[in-house]
Amino acid sequence: MRHSSIFPRLFSLCLAFPLLVSAEYTSEALPDEGRLIPPQGAYSVEIIRDSYGVPHIYGKTDADVAYGLGYAATEDDFKNVSETILMSRGLFSRETGRKGFVFDLLVRLFQFREIVDREYEQQLSPEMRAICKAYTDGFNHYAALHPERVPPGLLPATPQDIVTGFVMRTPFFFGLEREIKRLMGPRRANDVSKHSKAHPGGSFSNDLPIGSNTFAVSPKRTPDGKTHLAINSHQPFEGPVAWYEVRLKSEEGLDITGGTFPGAPVVLHGHNPDLGWAHTVNLPDLYDIYVLEMHPDDPNKYLFDGEYRDLERQETTITVKLWGNLRIPIKREVLRSVHGPVIRRPHGVYAIRFAGYGDIRQVEQWFRMGKARTREEFETALRMRSIPSFNVGYADKKGNIWYVYNALLPLRDAGYNWRAYLPGDTSATLWTEYLPFEQLPQVLNPESGFIQNCNSTPFYTTVGTGNPNPEAYGVEFGIEPPENMTNRALRANELFGGDDSITEEDFYAYKHDWKYSEHSRAAALRNQIVDTVKSDDLVIQRALEVLRSWDLRANPDNTGTTIAVLSMEPVVRAEMFGQPVPDVVALFTERAQQLYEAYGRVDVPWKEVNRLVRGDLQWGLGGGPDQLRAIYGDWNGNYLTAVAGDCYILLVTWDPDGKVRSQSIHQYGSATNNPDHPHYADQAPLFARQEMKPTWLNLEELLAHSKARYRPGEDAWQNLKK
Repeated sequence: MRHSSIFPRLFSLCLAFPLLVSAEYTSEALPDEGRLIPPQGAYSVEIIRDSYGVPHIYGKTDADVAYGLGYAATEDDFKNVSETILMSRGLFSRETGRKGFVFDLLVRLFQFREIVDREYEQQLSPEMRAICKAYTDGFNHYAALHPERVPPGLLPATPQDIVTGFVMRTPFFFGLEREIKRLMGPRRANDVSKHSKAHPGGSFSNDLPIGSNTFAVSPKRTPDGKTHLAINSHQPFEGPVAWYEVRLKSEEGLDITGGTFPGAPVVLHGHNPDLGWAHTVNLPDLYDIYVLEMHPDDPNKYLFDGEYRDLERQETTITVKLWGNLRIPIKREVLRSVHGPVIRRPHGVYAIRFAGYGDIRQVEQWFRMGKARTREEFETALRMRSIPSFNVGYADKKGNIWYVYNALLPLRDAGYNWRAYLPGDTSATLWTEYLPFEQLPQVLNPESGFIQNCNSTPFYTTVGTGNPNPEAYGVEFGIEPPENMTNRALRANELFGGDDSITEEDFYAYKHDWKYSEHSRAAALRNQIVDTVKSDDLVIQRALEVLRSWDLRANPDNTGTTIAVLSMEPVVRAEMFGQPVPDVVALFTERAQQLYEAYGRVDVPWKEVNRLVRGDLQWGLGGGPDQLRAIYGDWNGNYLTAVAGDCYILLVTWDPDGKVRSQSIHQYGSATNNPDHPHYADQAPLFARQEMKPTWLNLEELLAHSKARYRPGEDAWQNLKK
């Protein structure tokens, strides 16, 4: 999916609104423990931890399994599950202070919780509501047994908390937070479009997502009739959107292995015995900013289709923690127009509209995708259209492979420039319909026998015939154009497209490829530095020699990768996130001197600089930014600490007879927030060596490799020590 957290650091947002503050002290008692623990027999579930600590949750019903997942996930990551619940209520800053203010402000601005409370019983099926309730029952059960970890006001968690967690995260995966940040600037960030016959300018965002890979290979391209799927999302290593591995199995047909987020009662991508799928982030144009024309004498009226309308107005209070129990309540207005939420700024009044606003069924769509057993059932789940973005890479036991540019694309008037701001005084810019699912860019069972997406254009999903036609899509959709090819996409097409007999070993090797394509941005930047830099400094001259001989690979012992990546990564990252781009030549000179000061040389082996850090432990890594073996790190002047990229990886194979098996790896381990637990970092050495572990889908095999077997409320897991 992506390398940034769901929300950017936008505390300056608070300056955009009139504030009324006063200090208050709060102290809330916890609910009675007995009311939070389900009565005996309410759920039938067992948690089996494999030898790597991954929870395999077996229950009679789907709700039983969700209860076990809520309990197990909270055991392993109480911090992020509980913080997700607070975020969903707009109460994050009450416990975290200033850093949580923006989360709360956006939840209140978009009224996510109010929408969920209003639509919960109307939009979600009884089955889904039972699953969400069961998950929170599991969370509440664990929290009741550990009151020392529970902040005031957290309990009890409710099903609406879980659903709101999905609703609030969804728009920020397709870049809405960056547009809000631009709105908060000191001046208007964009022109207002006027209508004309056609606008040649594209609607595609230049803010490229930093990561995620999926590829699938059908029996057409394997020598043994096997089908392979790579599920390889790139997420932050820690936080509310870091991956957590689970296995869920019920007697009602749920049988899935994959990754989920804190606070999610379903698998978000993974596989069952019959099919699997992966997501990568796409960036279609799914939102618009409208400039409202306000009444000259009344700041709460705006012009629309020749008449002035009243803004809908409410007041909300965000309580921000200072220290201890001292908190400040900040009051502000919440505004809405016919377009959507409204923000007042000194340079204008703006309304925000985005695709799927008001739909709360994201959690149900993911659940239906996981329970599907045929491609047709999976497509039925996709046609819910409740997940408004994300590419989908799919494979199944019958050898089908499928790519879908999943997006809820608004049908817009092509006479406007939709990359600009829109006039808010006319219904001509107020879109209400979407491109039908069957017209989305997609590739089903191409002749090439493989599909890929690595945050790239859908128009080069494979080699040869079968790719979507870019001429079928107007610029107003904002679909990534053909030239938008990440290095990962280039290498995927070079590797998979250049091998017509891909073995299982090949598939694994290609996924972990650590080379930059000769057509990549990295290669272009290398050439720019080599052709431009002239210096009498011996350190710079030596660095140029090293870079000139670099083979574009990032294997652990490579001595050219270090100066190359340190010089180029800030440039590529800035380009990806639409930030000011630094001078690569100046960066090269600076990084060369830093390396020499830190190591006494500039040809430093990559593994000495590219580090996986967990507590007091470190491991050297291969791979790098925008490689199929993707590693993104933060530079501290001495080494890079890996913070995102390859994290939870799941590789799936179906044999010709339809039998499934898979292998996986997590960058750390299952006990994601418990440094004293033996599974806090036990997978890290394997991850550093690019090794995988079994997923043990068979119960007999699982029990032979199990470490604990218990029911919620028992201490078999928490009492394990290093």
